[in-house]
Amino acid sequence: MSVNDIAASGTLDRKTLRVLGVPVSVVDMARAVDTVTGWGRAGPTKTVFVRDVHGLMLALQNPALLALHERADLVVPDGTPLTWVGRLRGFGERIDRVPGPDLLAEVCRASAGTGLRHFFFGGKPGVAETLVERLTQTCPGLQIAGTFSPPMRSIDATSPLSAEEEREIEIIRQAAPDIVWVGLSTPKQEYWMMKAAPRLPHGVLLGVGAAFDFHSGHVRRAPAWMRNNGLEWLHRLASEPRRLWRRYLVLAPLFVVKVAGEQISGRWKAP
Repeated sequence: MSVNDIAASGTLDRKTLRVLGVPVSVVDMARAVDTVTGWGRAGPTKTVFVRDVHGLMLALQNPALLALHERADLVVPDGTPLTWVGRLRGFGERIDRVPGPDLLAEVCRASAGTGLRHFFFGGKPGVAETLVERLTQTCPGLQIAGTFSPPMRSIDATSPLSAEEEREIEIIRQAAPDIVWVGLSTPKQEYWMMKAAPRLPHGVLLGVGAAFDFHSGHVRRAPAWMRNNGLEWLHRLASEPRRLWRRYLVLAPLFVVKVAGEQISGRWKAP
């Protein structure tokens, strides 16, 4: 049975790395793309979290968010530090970065001309539409089911669906997409996806954060040499210091200290 066959059947054998107790899937870009497109072709609704150090540290601080990671069908390693941890713990080349913007581009490229239908939920007004214009130019044959830019608001993990959220989910249901890209910030996108997933009969929901802004051209992404050498954080910090300083100057160093302690103590090892 091929990776596509396994993914389409919903029985993908998912190996998991535990980083500070948070599950991260042992996966690389090729396997992630095969899995997402396979799930998009057939089967029930699936959820994919794209996890970086910031999101992982938020999960440590928030039991509700951590619990959602346990329920997600795939938690791909966005941040370079997560792949370094995976390799340090013996997973080698089986784990590699799967950044949200790159996953979006690769899945769209792989699904162009196949009939898979994409829906883009998130971004400021006009961002999703610009994103679609660019993607359909670079991926001829890409099928678009629709776009929707929700209003800025807080989203709670435990509260029942609001009337507004119900309407949003119904719009997506009527569009009948196979893949739903969710461009909200963490943890909003994870909360929203896990509330929406049980109410959709089919489709893969992926939380890709800033990918909408990068691909639409609204925010400039770090050059490839920085991304490939674990320096994308530095570019983002320099671009938005007031918004991101705590993420990279407080949470990231704390992550290093905690992972070092976990590694030295051997607490990460399976019982």
